[in-house]
Amino acid sequence: ERGSEDIDILPNGLAFISSGLKYPGLKSFAPDKPGEIFLMDLNEEKPRAVELRISRGFDLASFNPHGISTYID
Repeated sequence: ERGSEDIDILPNGLAFISSGLKYPGLKSFAPDKPGEIFLMDLNEEKPRAVELRISRGFDLASFNPHGISTYID
């Protein structure tokens, strides 16, 4: 609903989605809302994006995600 910036899909079908990029000249759908990370399980019959909680102590007010990537060890 506010637009996503990037997505990274793991081999097991879990997708991480970054949202909320604010950049000069780029329309923001929610200018007063901090960025977010969503998780979507593409194995579900009707997948839906669920907002992930970001741990305390993280500066959410300035969170402005531009891209996303995952690392599998």
